[in-house]
Amino acid sequence: MRLAIAGAGGRMGRALTRLVHEMEGCEVAGGLEAPGSPFVGADMGQLAGLGEIGVAVQDDPLPLFTHIDGVIDFTTPSASLGLAELAAQARIVHVIGTTGFSAEDDRKIAAAARHATIVKSGNMSLGVNLLAAMVRKVAAALDQSFDIEVVEMHHRNKVDAPSGTALLLGEAAAEGRNVKLSDAAVRVRDGHTGPRQRGTIGFATLRGGSVIGEHTVIFAGDGERIELGHRAETRDVFARGAVKAALWARGRKPGLYTMVDVLGLND
Repeated sequence: MRLAIAGAGGRMGRALTRLVHEMEGCEVAGGLEAPGSPFVGADMGQLAGLGEIGVAVQDDPLPLFTHIDGVIDFTTPSASLGLAELAAQARIVHVIGTTGFSAEDDRKIAAAARHATIVKSGNMSLGVNLLAAMVRKVAAALDQSFDIEVVEMHHRNKVDAPSGTALLLGEAAAEGRNVKLSDAAVRVRDGHTGPRQRGTIGFATLRGGSVIGEHTVIFAGDGERIELGHRAETRDVFARGAVKAALWARGRKPGLYTMVDVLGLND
């Protein structure tokens, strides 16, 4: 499978280059960066510490999209929307690990998925998606006497909050409770807030250092507490999941899929 990597010069892009280059069944077919990026023209292998592989980073996706089977994208919402439109025109696979989308952005991605095969997830790792499945089951098993809190921490440079993974876990808890997260979520607490409202799902965001990603879902009852968590120790876990998603999506009909579909966790 000929795969292009958007954001090729970033930390995730370099991790993806290494993994795609080394994995059977796929090859690095191109890389993308924004116009003016210092990485444009650089050999992707050299950026990733592999040595030259003869594939240069480009700033124009149009010629690239004529000869690739898919693109893996951990960039920004605006860049991902543009790539989704191009993927729809080319009718190829688009794996989206970008976070921070608005509701309108999500609608545009769903529209692109009428022609592109899109796999979109707030987190691509196997462990986090298994965690989400467990959160859904625990939330369904416990009544509202157990308060749900989602706590996440990432590195100081992360620009969106709560993280896409925290929202994914919050959605799983809401599904287990059979409520809408938009109705139940409490994302900010400041000042005299009064007692905690029964049935809400709280979020706490921490930022600092070089933390790759830590998430804990707390079910706090009277006299007992259940904590389910995941800690990412390397970005390779996200890269592996994204490549797995791309290989899974190849040959499937257009549509909007998630890692739940990729991993067969629908039941």
